[in-house]
Amino acid sequence: MPEMDTKTAEQKAWDIAATVCDPEIPVLTVADLGILRNVQLFDDGGQVPAVQVTITPTYSGCPAMDAIRDDLTTAFHNAGYPHVRVELVLSPAWTTDWMTESGKAKLQEYGIAPPSGHSAAVRHAGPVRLSLAVKCPQCSSLNTKELTRFGSTSCKALYVCQDCKEPFDYFKVL
Repeated sequence: MPEMDTKTAEQKAWDIAATVCDPEIPVLTVADLGILRNVQLFDDGGQVPAVQVTITPTYSGCPAMDAIRDDLTTAFHNAGYPHVRVELVLSPAWTTDWMTESGKAKLQEYGIAPPSGHSAAVRHAGPVRLSLAVKCPQCSSLNTKELTRFGSTSCKALYVCQDCKEPFDYFKVL
């Protein structure tokens, strides 16, 4: 197979994987979330290339990984790829820095405050930054208060806006 055809086929395979949504936050795809690391096609002797998808969980033990693995497999089967392997890679560890700007905007529109700032993995040496208030995704007020460090999932904290009184999830900087 010519190299150009391989790149085109692998880009198409990436596009298939990139449509799979996170089961806990269905407005985000695995590409938006930044957990989709790699998609490769390889010859396993069949008429259609086999697919290997590499994903990194948002944290080790994330319960959504089994559902994401099944959804990726189903997406490729529906696209005509009968042989799919989904590999979970823990290193390097996922951070919220891998989330796309589009994904953060989708979180905001969905009513979840997106992570603000950068993870410790990309912070540069220098002054220690203080955490600022979390902006309410409903009214944009900074007059918010953390109710509990863990929200509907381990990746999120539960906040309430002191102005509009709406509770909301905040996707923590990890």
